[in-house]
Amino acid sequence: MKPTDLSLFGTDPWWLVVIKVVGLFVILLVWTIFNVWYERRLVAKMQHRLGPIMNGPFGLGQALADGMKLLIKEDFMPSMVDRVLFTLAPVIAGTAAFTAWAVIPFGGEVEMFGVTTRLQATDLPVSVLVILAVASVGIYGFVLAGWASNSTYSLLGALRSSAQMISYEVAMGLSLVAVFLYSGSMSTSEVVAAQGQPLLPFGIDIGLQRWYWLLLFPSFCIYVISMVGETNRAPFDLPECESELVSGYITEYSGFRYATYFLAEYINMATVSAVATTLFLGGYHAFWPFNLIPGLDAGYWGLLWFFLKVQLLISFFVWLRGTLPRLRYDQFMDLGWKWLIPISLVWIMMVATLRLAQNEGWLASPYVLGGALALIVVVFALWSWLDKEEPDVEIEFDDEPFDAFAGGFPVPPMPGQQLPEMVDVVSSSVDEQAGEK
Repeated sequence: MKPTDLSLFGTDPWWLVVIKVVGLFVILLVWTIFNVWYERRLVAKMQHRLGPIMNGPFGLGQALADGMKLLIKEDFMPSMVDRVLFTLAPVIAGTAAFTAWAVIPFGGEVEMFGVTTRLQATDLPVSVLVILAVASVGIYGFVLAGWASNSTYSLLGALRSSAQMISYEVAMGLSLVAVFLYSGSMSTSEVVAAQGQPLLPFGIDIGLQRWYWLLLFPSFCIYVISMVGETNRAPFDLPECESELVSGYITEYSGFRYATYFLAEYINMATVSAVATTLFLGGYHAFWPFNLIPGLDAGYWGLLWFFLKVQLLISFFVWLRGTLPRLRYDQFMDLGWKWLIPISLVWIMMVATLRLAQNEGWLASPYVLGGALALIVVVFALWSWLDKEEPDVEIEFDDEPFDAFAGGFPVPPMPGQQLPEMVDVVSSSVDEQAGEK
């Protein structure tokens, strides 16, 4: 891995660091209020409704009013909870949600109050690992909420949430390995800089850049699926589904503590979208062909492109919520462990082999390239042969009517079995009652 140049970070005066931190905090709060309104309006458009329209222009005051209501609402705490952990849990979740943004670049090098700096709080050689570590710490906020609530629904929701987030963090981390192999760095600013290089080889530059969503499309797809599962959003919102666990780990929360979890959910949604933007969508670089216009791909213009990309990904979250039903929990865990993780491992091996071949010059030989293509064809042929469906086995049943209550509880009939006619069921029930009398 090539050394990372982080000389611009850590040299800002203290007052500039304070401006960055406070500005980041304010941006996330205002952005969350906007995203609450944005989600309501977008889902309403999808479902042919109006959404919030009464309070403020275009209903913009509705989300602000809801936030103020949660701040002044009675902060009720049940009598049987663990009071310390019950209060500490939302603090952990909220703190982790804000901390991850410290290493995300909003823009490139700019001039701020006479000081040359970057639109990023700080950067490290392992910034992406810091984001994953902070997300792992945030899981404690959900686990402790269920444990401290002394409620069966809350505990089950917390266990589901922790199992879900840990499972999909594995797939998420594996999807990022290919990015590290291509960029040669785990620093967020270096990954964005690597994506600013021309896409076409041989020095051909027509403005197209090496955004990794195209070069590493399988990794991008795996990350997008994992980020939805990581944030407990529909259709993967099983830890707090109303039909089973009411509100999951936040069932016993109200007032400001509930508002903290609500805030953390929307900030986490923006966080995973920002990570996807940074690692796969070119970060703060402008879209083509706007990057061909001088000045539009530098300076403070990076803020516009960054927020636009993140907002498009948040729109994807809203689209999923408005269109897809929930999965069963076993289907959801099978997707993570039996599909995403194995596919990620195979893809990493392929990318690592390709990068080694490029570095060693193996691809210059036509024999090596032809052998690789032949190997891929053989693998797909074997996969297709092993994936053949087995012939259906017909099961013969007796001609007697199927009794759904034979085992003590109702079960549906198997293929080939038929339920008795309703008239026969009613007549037999009447005969049994007459015999008892």
